[in-house]
Amino acid sequence: MQESPYLEGRGFLVDKLHRLPFLGSLSEKYIKHILRLSKIRTFEDGEIITPEGAYDNWVYILFSGAVRVEKHGKEIARIEEIGGAFGELAAVDGKARSASVQAIGPTVCLAIDASFMSEAAEPLEQALFVSVMYRLFTEVIAQRLRASNEELVRVRSELDRLKKNQR
Repeated sequence: MQESPYLEGRGFLVDKLHRLPFLGSLSEKYIKHILRLSKIRTFEDGEIITPEGAYDNWVYILFSGAVRVEKHGKEIARIEEIGGAFGELAAVDGKARSASVQAIGPTVCLAIDASFMSEAAEPLEQALFVSVMYRLFTEVIAQRLRASNEELVRVRSELDRLKKNQR
């Protein structure tokens, strides 16, 4: 992994981040706040970005490339859309990573230190910022839950079909 210094003062990135689905709805002030505790990380093909079971505070947004999500060594998802986010579950519940994430080809991510949510100067400002970020995390989680539900229905239907064919 190659890593940039923290991105504080890199205002030229604000426009780029506004074009991403995950951060597009945030105000310039909040994006600049996020940049203060963010880095750009570059990964090689096959490199593990987050290992299953690890504890850390980083949420990632895909800038280029793609990633494979694996649980117990089995691929469960891929994130190939620029602006796709991962790592939000650990930021929400503070528990260990529920899956490993591995780079597919050269991959570049914005890595956001989730501890940024406690860094706002005023309590009211901090509460507003945290609520906005949790809303964004919730949208990502809800989208993944809907996709998982669809997959579960598909798998159960296939299982029912196979059981009927065995009779």
